[in-house]
Amino acid sequence: DVQLVESGGGSVQAGGSLRLFCTFSGYTYSPYCLGWFRQAAGKEREVVATIGNPGTTAYADSAKGRFTISKDNAKNSLYLQMNSLKPEDTAMYYCAAKHGMCGSSWAQSEYNYWGQGTQVTVS
Repeated sequence: DVQLVESGGGSVQAGGSLRLFCTFSGYTYSPYCLGWFRQAAGKEREVVATIGNPGTTAYADSAKGRFTISKDNAKNSLYLQMNSLKPEDTAMYYCAAKHGMCGSSWAQSEYNYWGQGTQVTVS
């Protein structure tokens, strides 16, 4: 049974930093793609960043230069380092996994497994 669990969210002032964590278990597929998504109140969920094998990354324009996605395969962990946070970064952040390569598609429908989310609030 595949499980993804996010943590690390919280409240921070604009300009501050947060590091999100996602631990995943029971995932045996390879290759696979991991991603961070977010959903602000009243808005659709959107991609933030993705990372595949062997570690190729991609970022939404809103995240470029401020956020860094990384993973530790030995610890089955995914991270999102967020710096220079802005109020518009306020959202529920989700980690997700899909079978196969990340590719050029960020379609959420392709992701097979999702965590429950962790709230980030920037004021």
